[in-house]
Amino acid sequence: MTIGILLAIILGGLIIGALARLALPGPDPMPIWATILLGWAGSVMGGVVSWIFLGRGPGIFLSLAGAILVLYLYRRFVQHRPITGPGSRRL
Repeated sequence: MTIGILLAIILGGLIIGALARLALPGPDPMPIWATILLGWAGSVMGGVVSWIFLGRGPGIFLSLAGAILVLYLYRRFVQHRPITGPGSRRL
């Protein structure tokens, strides 16, 4: 694996993860590496769904949708907090 490919994966994960964090309201105190992993996991999830139903790569919209879903599931089942309402602002 070349350095260029590795940097592209990191930068793509950071962009998708940051957009997913912007899409869902509420605080997300996570380091930059967690944002990169969030974007990478969303891209993988979007890619799997895309290959199953469309037979092609995910693209930015399905990657973003996958990252938003991963962030929602993380907040809901790991942090045990809702997405909206007064409980969404607690950490």
